[in-house]
Amino acid sequence: MKKILFIDRDGTIIKEPPVDYQVDSLEKLEFVPGVIGALSSICSTTDYMLVMVSNQDGLGTASFPTETFTVPHQKMMTTLEGEGVTFSDVLIDPSMPEDNSPMRKPRTGMVEKYMNEMLDYASSYVIGDRPTDMQLAANMGIKGIVIGSDAGDRGNGFYGIKTWGEILTFLTKGARTAYVSRKTNETDIVVRLDLNGSGKCNVNTGLGFFDHMLSQIAHHGGVDLTIKVKGDLAVDEHHTIEDTAIALGECFAEALGKKKGIERYGFSLPMDETKAEVLLDFSGRAHLEFNTTFDREYVGDFPTEMTKHFFESFCSAAHANMHITASGENTHHVIEGIFKAFARTIKMAIRITGTAIPSSKGTL
Repeated sequence: MKKILFIDRDGTIIKEPPVDYQVDSLEKLEFVPGVIGALSSICSTTDYMLVMVSNQDGLGTASFPTETFTVPHQKMMTTLEGEGVTFSDVLIDPSMPEDNSPMRKPRTGMVEKYMNEMLDYASSYVIGDRPTDMQLAANMGIKGIVIGSDAGDRGNGFYGIKTWGEILTFLTKGARTAYVSRKTNETDIVVRLDLNGSGKCNVNTGLGFFDHMLSQIAHHGGVDLTIKVKGDLAVDEHHTIEDTAIALGECFAEALGKKKGIERYGFSLPMDETKAEVLLDFSGRAHLEFNTTFDREYVGDFPTEMTKHFFESFCSAAHANMHITASGENTHHVIEGIFKAFARTIKMAIRITGTAIPSSKGTL
């Protein structure tokens, strides 16, 4: 699935001259405040593709020769590229309104090739300054952001946001989120995850000790986490714990996306008499080494043997490599130490400290 920002040009990236609204010379080329830095940050820290979508009345006609628009446009593109802003596609329709061209916004002709099963409709936006831009978003079935308007939710997936700085905050806040709904004959699970969260947690699996352990991931990992589970606890705890781990792992895989700029690795902590070490690598390869034994069969309503299986299932779904070693006198402390160490490794590994994918292969 591709998360795409379809961005208007005139009035959104560059200012429109108030007299003739034509950017037909270098003297008229002026960027909208904050746009270069915001787009640079979006390119370096998120998985959004950028596609420029613009109408240009009369481009290439006798009244407006092609070259009068090409020079400032190319200067704009060169400036943006110099700041790390790259567009996957630049779509400019040269028709006049009276032409009724199917390519002209708000019609979808120019973007038809993106409107397929590969477009992430839930996470993609049209960004523009005119009602036609929002109508394009509506026609595409995605959300829209009107720049320069009163900030806030305008309803039906449309947002008015005053500045590019605020647009950057809006997009990056939701850029590393995931939602997984997993329903089988044995469990019905919903997991929501925000890697850019603050530790907010709402967990209910029907297993008290398991809820306590999962809450450690949010509190010590610094992520926002919601988990709701209806499982066949009348049979036993196995399916509830296993399927929760799978859904949680899928959420991490989705929220991390291409893993651009993340630390990738993380490690360990002590807890009272317990020493727990968790080594984590979001490598794209699933593997678990688990070097811990437990003296008790249960802690509360949680079967201790499911600790290993939880992390096996998580690694498989998240495509992660993990080594867990823990020891201590109190089984409750040992398991809790593992989950806290796991949370701290996540906090380290998901932190964005660069702009590149952390692999010599160029992909994870």
